[in-house]
Amino acid sequence: MNRVTVFRPALILSIVAILWQSVPLQTIAQRKKTRKDIPAPQTTRKHNPNLPNVVILATGGTIAGAGTSSVGTAYTAGQIPIESLLQAVPEATKVANITGEQVAQVGSQAMNDEVWLKLAKRINELAKKSDVDGFVITHGTDTQEETALFLNLTVKTDKPVVMVGAMRSATAISADGPKNLYDAIVTAASPSSKGRGVVVCMNDNLFSARDVVKVNTTNVDAFHAPNSGPIGFVLDGKVAWYSLSLRKHTTQTEFDISNVDKLPKVDILYGYSNVDPNLVDALVNDGTKGIVIAGVGNGNLYPAVEERVKAAVKKGVVVVRSSRVMSGRTTMDAETDDKVLGTIASDEFNPQKARVLLQLALLKTTDQDTIQQMFLRY
Repeated sequence: MNRVTVFRPALILSIVAILWQSVPLQTIAQRKKTRKDIPAPQTTRKHNPNLPNVVILATGGTIAGAGTSSVGTAYTAGQIPIESLLQAVPEATKVANITGEQVAQVGSQAMNDEVWLKLAKRINELAKKSDVDGFVITHGTDTQEETALFLNLTVKTDKPVVMVGAMRSATAISADGPKNLYDAIVTAASPSSKGRGVVVCMNDNLFSARDVVKVNTTNVDAFHAPNSGPIGFVLDGKVAWYSLSLRKHTTQTEFDISNVDKLPKVDILYGYSNVDPNLVDALVNDGTKGIVIAGVGNGNLYPAVEERVKAAVKKGVVVVRSSRVMSGRTTMDAETDDKVLGTIASDEFNPQKARVLLQLALLKTTDQDTIQQMFLRY
């Protein structure tokens, strides 16, 4: 056996050991005892007054996942706490003073409205503190684009909010999480990131929360913005910006969730050839307040579905037409006459993002024209 074959397993085991060495986080009960008006996230690192202060809010996901094999794709998401993840990125302490807080610890396939509201409220709470300069949100990649849009529409601060994840678990060979996390901290610490809305940082790229989409199931280059491309990059610990989203976001939106405890029920119906129109009735009978249809082509609907949609709209259900096609806009009054049908065109929002915006819109109104303008404004 040569040196290489002996060294590689030892190296892998040492990395795994480092990742699993956890600085215990306070329990929820302990936090409740020590909270004041705005409780501070926890840190064990020495404060440098010359560096910006970045808060990391962790939710779990693959970036905090652990597997039984360093070369396999099987793993359990959300197993490693934020303090352990930060130990794998010691260079980050040269960029910012970092504090961490575990908001949730789940795979993003389990993401839900409750965590969304908790996360947005916590950001809004901490953003009021003068000694907080930016935020990093660690998150699973499955629903990262949805959470990113929700925060982009509900967070009320110009301070940088950067979402980050990983396609490989923390215990995998060549895990992408540490580099992504470092890049996200660099981005959140940069004054140039202020006022750009929520940003997603993956694989050296920076994307607007509005436009980013997950396009691959397993590849590390899994995130793209099909209609606009990345708005910036991180290279050698420096941020470079190339474009700015002109759609309204964060402090510019009308959505205030400070007193919201529950979001309206909105469902997605997938379009395909010979689709069963009874699916529309099933959603309506289940009490849905809104339906997003992932239509074919330019958001087109199967003829029998159109008739059921008309009936649903008459009952007060708001229906949005999106498309199952990855890129392009779903335009108003093309093959489908939205005025006659009573539907709303999603513009560039894919079905899962259209659902997020519709949930927030329904907190304000059910008027078709008003909601249509929201889809064009955001």
